[in-house]
Amino acid sequence: PENAARLFDSAKEKPVRRKPGGAEPDQPARARAERLPESDAAAQARASRDPVQIGSVISEEGRRIERPRRERPEVPQGAELVREVNNRFIFRTDNTYFIERPREERFIIDAREVYYEELPRSRQREVVVRPDGTRIVTIRNRWGDVVRRVKILPDDREIVLVYVEDDYYDEVLEWRDPGLDLPPLDLDIPVRDYILDAEWVEDPEDYYAFLDQPPVEQVERTYSLDEVRRSARIRDKVRRIDLDIINFEFGSAQIPESEIGKLEGVAEAMQRLLKENPGETFLIEGHTDAVGAEVANLALSDQRAEAVATALTNVFDIAPENMETQGYGEQYLKVETQEPERENRRVAIRRITPLVAPVASSE
Repeated sequence: PENAARLFDSAKEKPVRRKPGGAEPDQPARARAERLPESDAAAQARASRDPVQIGSVISEEGRRIERPRRERPEVPQGAELVREVNNRFIFRTDNTYFIERPREERFIIDAREVYYEELPRSRQREVVVRPDGTRIVTIRNRWGDVVRRVKILPDDREIVLVYVEDDYYDEVLEWRDPGLDLPPLDLDIPVRDYILDAEWVEDPEDYYAFLDQPPVEQVERTYSLDEVRRSARIRDKVRRIDLDIINFEFGSAQIPESEIGKLEGVAEAMQRLLKENPGETFLIEGHTDAVGAEVANLALSDQRAEAVATALTNVFDIAPENMETQGYGEQYLKVETQEPERENRRVAIRRITPLVAPVASSE
């Protein structure tokens, strides 16, 4: 359509704000992606040629604390805390807003026990113990970014969900989009091979075939969950499914009961992928149209993403730790209009596993 937005989310973003007296940010030249990677391992070939040695997530001794950090003890330079809405914190970085939650409440529902430990270098470890003894262990760095997440089964086997070398962040004092180091993405493939519109899916098998595909370009390194959530350019490395079949009412994050069954096809695809690799991570994105205040839309979109993730868990048994949610408000419109638009009130799903965890790892 004439008012269709640009294909890549990173192409929809506002220019990075220039600091007073500072130079313009470097803009790498546009470069067409090389031949598409044939697998996740091929996409990570530049990041690591040898299996990554990953030690146990619980081997490091920690000091038990009574409650988690509710607010970040430190805020990186260049970020400003604007508002708290429904236990969500809204920050402003450069000239855009971003929403965060201090922890995933979905993880602790029906947990037998939840406890927290302080680790060296101002890190924090959260351990969620499920009724069957399974433990979900998450490590956050000094900024609260998730740098490691592991599922420990009752037999003590560890399934890596997220892993990034967290000492990389020890020297980071300012949030910087890692996508700024990359050229604009330029793909020579049909749009339908990059974005799958759920309303056009006739065979549910299409969901699995689409999600199972590797990134569309090389992955330079593994990223923290928060880097992926914040950077459109990094997210653009993986394909997305637009769940435009779920109809959210204007201003609402509630999924009508009649709509939940529409998630069955994508849920079955996720179940199949998780059976093959229990370490998969999916990003559930929430979006709104451009009507209303930007900050309010940001909170609403985050609630929509969480509503879909909750439905996928409660109805289709997708484990909450295999899903990350993030709201983007009106920042990435699918249809360029400031008017009410159903197609902009949507949720999208990406398989971000190759962005957040090494494919070839050795524990």
